[in-house]
Order: sequence, then structure tokens, then C-alpha cells
Amino acid sequence: MTDRGVGYALGFMTALAVAVLALLVFRSSGGQLVRIDTTRPAVVSQVQRLQRLETVTFGIDRIVTGERESKYLPRFLAGDRLLLIVFGQVVAGVDLARISEADVEVAGRAVTLQVPPAEIFTTRLDSTRTRVYSRETGLFSSVDPDLESEVRAEAERQIRQAAIDGGILDTAAANARTTLTLFLHGLGFNQVDVR
Repeated sequence: MTDRGVGYALGFMTALAVAVLALLVFRSSGGQLVRIDTTRPAVVSQVQRLQRLETVTFGIDRIVTGERESKYLPRFLAGDRLLLIVFGQVVAGVDLARISEADVEVAGRAVTLQVPPAEIFTTRLDSTRTRVYSRETGLFSSVDPDLESEVRAEAERQIRQAAIDGGILDTAAANARTTLTLFLHGLGFNQVDVR
């Protein structure tokens, strides 16, 4: 499955979970509609309880290199080169704890919600799938103990940038809007506009 496909699948699963939750609330009330407080403060409180809504995860493979060279000697004599194959994950979503009453408009059974911009929550390397592919050390050099840490840090930066270039923030925002639309319908609103 492609990176974008994983993101869409995660968004669909989140939306499905919200829909199932709404159905369970309806069924547990004996088929009776539950009266839910739909005032602005209540809506803000309900949405804020969702906290950090993670809506997409991208998994990315990368090959990253790092090296140390001498100013005076060729690499085969005084150099250290590392080739690392990494797999990383980037998780993005929306921090709903940042929503305030100014972001919500309620008019009867209609609600408009202004969602904060999507952001990247975490970038991490999967240690079980990340490995050193090759390491070349010059004849007069020792292994630099800091080189692998620096290459791993560069790998995280590249993976994060690749996810951004691949549209992770747009996907996260779209998935959040879908999930919140279903959530607000579940609260009893007939007309929902999530921006």
C-alpha cells in the first residue's frame, strides 16, 4: 500500500470508528435519541476532549549516508563512511485542545467549526527495520562513534521532509474534517461545516 493509501485508510478507519460509536450510543439508549447539550461551550468541551487527533501515518524507507573526511588524506586512508537503510514513520493530525469558543458557531441544529492547522506530531525511526548497510573506515582511521547518531538524526529530518512533500499535512487536515463532521453529526447536529 502506498504512503498516501495508508493515510486514507487510517482516516477511513477513524471515521468508521466514530460512526460505530454514534450507533452504539443510539442503541444503548434503547433506540431513543439521547439529548445532548449542543450549546457552544458544550461543543467546545466535547471536541477538546478528543485532544490530539492523529489522522494519518506515513511509513517511508530511505537510504542515508554520512561521512568524515580528512582535509589532507584520501578517504581510503583517513575517512569514515556510513550507509544506513532506515524505515521511519511520521504521524500527523490536529491538536483539538487548541479549539476555543471563537472557533465554534452554533445556530440551532447547525454548527460551524474552525479546526486548527494540521501538524506533525511525531517522526521516528523503526529500530527493528533500520540497519547499517555498509561502513568503510580508512586504513589510518578509527570508527567515529558519533557518525551513526548524526546519520540517524539526518534520516529523521529527511523522512519528515519527505512526508511533508508527499502531502501528509493536507491528508491529515482532510481526515480530521471527515472525522469531526461525523462526530458532530453524532452529537445531534443536522448541518455541519468543518473548515
